[in-house]
Amino acid sequence: MVEWTAAERRHVEAVWSKIDIDVCGPLALQRCLIVYPWTQRYFGSFGDLSTDAAIVGNPKVAAHGVVALTGLRTALDHMDEIKSTYAALSVLHSEKLHVDPDNFRLLCECLTIVVAGKMGKKMSPEMQAAWQKYLCAVVSALGRQYH
Repeated sequence: MVEWTAAERRHVEAVWSKIDIDVCGPLALQRCLIVYPWTQRYFGSFGDLSTDAAIVGNPKVAAHGVVALTGLRTALDHMDEIKSTYAALSVLHSEKLHVDPDNFRLLCECLTIVVAGKMGKKMSPEMQAAWQKYLCAVVSALGRQYH
């Protein structure tokens, strides 16, 4: 179990309050697929991902970015039970989809870049530290089935 201070909880909530899932989700997944092109292998059913423009204009990529970020948002309401909250998703991604668990970390890195770009100077180092702790807890929970 991850221990959270009151300040960390406030910081994570503050970051989420600035996130528009319908904007940041697609941007984060688009960035991930472009910056780390090997992650595209899990999205063969999404159609054309051959160019940056194709990825950015792909409605399936945008929709899955919203799904991924909506799922990530779930942890905010379950910060004291993140591992159990993501148990089923961990099983799905490991046993059915066979997703490399490092891809969760890559997507979270891209999300942090997107969020920091939107927040600018409002994302203090303390906020970023709490946000990174939150993302690491979720990534660990999603990768739990792989261990």
